[in-house]
Amino acid sequence: MLQSGVPRLSTTLARPSPGFRNGNAALPTMPLRPSHPLKNAVRLALLPILAALACSATASVLAPVTPPPPLLAGQAPRSGNPILPGYYADPTVLAYQGHAYIYATIDPWGGDTLGCWESPDFRNWTYHTLNWPTKRACTSPTSLGAMVWAPSVLRGRDGKFHMVVSVGSEIWAGVADNPLGPWRNTLGNRPMIPANFRPGYHMIDAELFLDDDGQAYVYWGSGWNWVNGRCWAAKLKPDMATLDGPVHDVTPAHYFEAPILVKRHGLYFLLYSAGKTTEDTYCVRYAMGKTPFGPFVEGANSPILSTHRSENIVSPGHNGILHLGGRDYILYHRQSIPFDPRFIGRQVCIDPIVFTAQGQIHAVVPSHAGPSLVQGRDEATSLAFGAHATASTCGPHTRAGFAVDDNYATRWSAAPGSHGAWLQLDLGREVRFARQDLRFEYAWKSYRFMLESSPDGRHWTAVADFTRQPATGSPVQIDAAGTARYLRLVFPDAPKAPIPSLFEWSVH
Repeated sequence: MLQSGVPRLSTTLARPSPGFRNGNAALPTMPLRPSHPLKNAVRLALLPILAALACSATASVLAPVTPPPPLLAGQAPRSGNPILPGYYADPTVLAYQGHAYIYATIDPWGGDTLGCWESPDFRNWTYHTLNWPTKRACTSPTSLGAMVWAPSVLRGRDGKFHMVVSVGSEIWAGVADNPLGPWRNTLGNRPMIPANFRPGYHMIDAELFLDDDGQAYVYWGSGWNWVNGRCWAAKLKPDMATLDGPVHDVTPAHYFEAPILVKRHGLYFLLYSAGKTTEDTYCVRYAMGKTPFGPFVEGANSPILSTHRSENIVSPGHNGILHLGGRDYILYHRQSIPFDPRFIGRQVCIDPIVFTAQGQIHAVVPSHAGPSLVQGRDEATSLAFGAHATASTCGPHTRAGFAVDDNYATRWSAAPGSHGAWLQLDLGREVRFARQDLRFEYAWKSYRFMLESSPDGRHWTAVADFTRQPATGSPVQIDAAGTARYLRLVFPDAPKAPIPSLFEWSVH
C-alpha cells in the first residue's frame, strides 16, 4: 500500500508530556495507599462501571448501570458499508493500475477541497489531500458561495486524468498526469461552465463520459430549492474542458440532479437523483436512450435505490459506477446512522447493480454488509477487535466498543464539553503488537493525544506522543512495537481542538 499521506512514527518511544505523568491523567483513582494490595484490583473492577456510568445519560452512582440499548440496524460488527471512515458524499471512482481512487464531497456541504481516498484492494483506504481543486483556486467573477462539490474523474484518450468539479455553483475542469496529482486548472483561471450559464438553474454536478469511439461528453445541472432540476449535455473537445458544439437539454422525467451516463449492451443509461437529501426522499432514478443525447425514457421500475427506514438506509443517492471483475457496482452516499436532519454527515456505500440488454436496471438492494469486494479489511483481523473498551465519557449515539467493531457506521466520541477524555482497551491478555491504526472521525482535522500501553492497567508506558504535534489523516499509522494487555488513548484539553472521536482503532 502506498504510504503517502499516512502519518508514521519511528519505533523510538516518546517521553510523556507534563500532565500525562504515569499515564493516570483523567482516569479514576482510588483513595488507598499506593502499596495497598487491593488498590489495583478495585480500580480495575470499577473502571468499566465508572466508564459505563460516564457513557450513560441517565445513570447515577446510586442506581444500577443501565445496560446499553440494542444495536440499531446498520450497527452490527464487521459491516462492509460504509466503505470510508468519515462523512463524504457524491462519490466518483477511478480504477487504475491495480489501485482504486474515490473522490468525493466533504460533508457537511463541501469543504475548501475534496476528499480523496486510495486503496490497493478496495478494502483498506488511505486519505490524501489534493492540491486542486480548492475554493480559492476555483473562484471567478461569476462564482457564488458554494464550496467544493461533486467531482467526476476519468482517464482520457491522451493518457491524462481529467476532472470536472462544482465550485461556487460553477463547473471547473482540471487535468493531471497521475490520479493524486498534482492537478491544475485546464482553462487557467476561468470555469468551464459559469454560474450564469443558464439563469434560474444550478450549474453543478458535472459528469464526464467517454464513448467507445473516443468522443467525450459532459452532463450537468440541477435546480434550486430542491425543485426545477434540469440536465444538459454537450460534446467535449480533446482537452476534455471545452464544449464542442451545441448544448442539449436531455432532462428525463423526475430529474433533479447528479447525472451519470453508463453504456451497457449498446444502450445509454442515464442515472440521476431526485428528492431531498435533507429528508428521506432522495433516491436514484434512471432513464434509457439509444444515443448519448437521448431521448431518454424513464425506466418502468425507476427509482431503483431509495430509503429503507427500517434498515436505517436513508436518502441514498448521487452515485458513481464501478466495473470490476466483470461486475458492475454502484457507489452512493446515504445518511449516517441514526439519521439526524440537523447533521448532514453522508457516508459512501457500495452494492451490486445490474444493467440488462432489454434496457432496464434491476432494483438495487442496499446493504450494510456490502459485497465481498469490501469485506475483510484490516480491522477485521485486528488484535483489538471486540476488545473490552471503556471511556471517560461517550457522546450521543456512540459507545467505547464501537471503536473496535470493524464498522465505519459506528464510532466512539467523548461527550461534548467534557474534559480529560480517554479511551482504553483491555485485550484480554498480553499480546505483541507492531502497528496501530487510528481512524479519527475527520481525516482532515488535527488531533492531539498520547498513546500508552500497560501490562496490568496500572503501570503505563508512552508509545506515541502527539500532544505537541497533532496528527491528521486516515489512518494515523503508528509503527511502534511492544507487548501489552492494555492500551489507552489520552486526549489533552486544548482550545479549538475537535472532540476526540474514532471510527476504528486497530492493533496489528
